[in-house]
Amino acid sequence: MRIPEIPLISNARRNHALEHATINILRRKHKSKRFAGYSGANGFWLYTDLSTEEVTEAVTEALKRLQKGESKLAFHPNCGTHLAVSGIAAGLGAFIGMWGVGNKTRDRLNRFPIVALFATIALIITKPLGIQVQKKVTTDPNPGSLTITQITRTMIGNKVAHRITTKG
Repeated sequence: MRIPEIPLISNARRNHALEHATINILRRKHKSKRFAGYSGANGFWLYTDLSTEEVTEAVTEALKRLQKGESKLAFHPNCGTHLAVSGIAAGLGAFIGMWGVGNKTRDRLNRFPIVALFATIALIITKPLGIQVQKKVTTDPNPGSLTITQITRTMIGNKVAHRITTKG
């Protein structure tokens, strides 16, 4: 399946890959640190209390390595894509499990083991699907003409965040 080349979508997918690559690089250097990110068409947010210099180094390295073809950096096992695919599948399993139960609380409670079973089966089945959706739909490891235009540090509530702005 090929995703159409729509600039906003293409940029978001490439930024998502750059976000993952950056986190993968930082994770190797800072195993005990927490990282989270959120990507869009104009760049991505990286939530970490590291210095802007460390983040800038990692983002720059990530872009260079993606440009050299290190596509494995673009994928991350804790990506929200996995959670979304699994959540949708578990919800669908639960919905199917409750099909036709009616409105009685006792009937609903009696159905709980089946609902739990269906949701669990859905989670098991969709585990490999999440990485495929990430690889084929939500990220693009080929940065193309993507460039980093700005990296700024800010506070969002009590969390340190870095805004990585890109174009291309």
